[in-house]
Amino acid sequence: MPFTICTWNINSVRLRAPIVRHLLETEAPDVLCLQETKCPAEKFPAETFAEIGYTHLAVRGDKGYNGVAILSRIPLEDAGRHDFCGKGDARHVSARLADGTMIHNLYVPAGGDEPDREVNPKFGHKLDFVDEMAAIYRDQSGPAVLVGDLNIAPGEDDVWSHKQLLKIVSHTPVEIEKLTAAQTAGGWVDAVRKHAPEGKLYSWWSYRAKDWAAADKGRRLDHVWTTPDLPTHGARILKDARGWEKPSDHAPVFVTLG
Repeated sequence: MPFTICTWNINSVRLRAPIVRHLLETEAPDVLCLQETKCPAEKFPAETFAEIGYTHLAVRGDKGYNGVAILSRIPLEDAGRHDFCGKGDARHVSARLADGTMIHNLYVPAGGDEPDREVNPKFGHKLDFVDEMAAIYRDQSGPAVLVGDLNIAPGEDDVWSHKQLLKIVSHTPVEIEKLTAAQTAGGWVDAVRKHAPEGKLYSWWSYRAKDWAAADKGRRLDHVWTTPDLPTHGARILKDARGWEKPSDHAPVFVTLG
């Protein structure tokens, strides 16, 4: 059966639980994948979402940073995590739906400010993380979807200015090359661009802008990838959520699958 999946970097799930609940009540995705939840698993506000039907959960957390979670109103089972780069970070959680479809929810490191791994270890961590994505998702079998804040805007139309951002972390040529290699290695289909192949698309707008909507200097950092055997029937980015009360700097991304 078709189902809708949503991915959203929430930038603290406890702080923003009210808008997460609002999204679930008004948009009603079947599955919601959150990143940067910023809380240990035992402090995740699961009851808030269970009250409105999202009773299935797979969660990994760190105190104050990182953190990923999969909420669902359809049955799923926790399918474990991968410890990217051996750092013990809560940057990946997976789940399996009843029909066998795998969901991988990832939070790729932002990479710091300097796009040079020799002077910025955070950037090196990011590049190594994406290389590991290519290695572990190579030669998959069965339907799967990979979602999350991948912290890279790969296309020229995925940023407000390709020329001005080429030396800015998230749109540098080496990041784009590695993300493309990871996508190719896994045979992944970019579901959002499949349904909107042309035109500017963003899912993140900086808090630093005095008027983020007027400036509209965004980047498409949040992605939904699917295996070719998993059909999709539409995709959208809920830009309005960036303007909700106490918003995340990311907007939710929806794809209907199956």
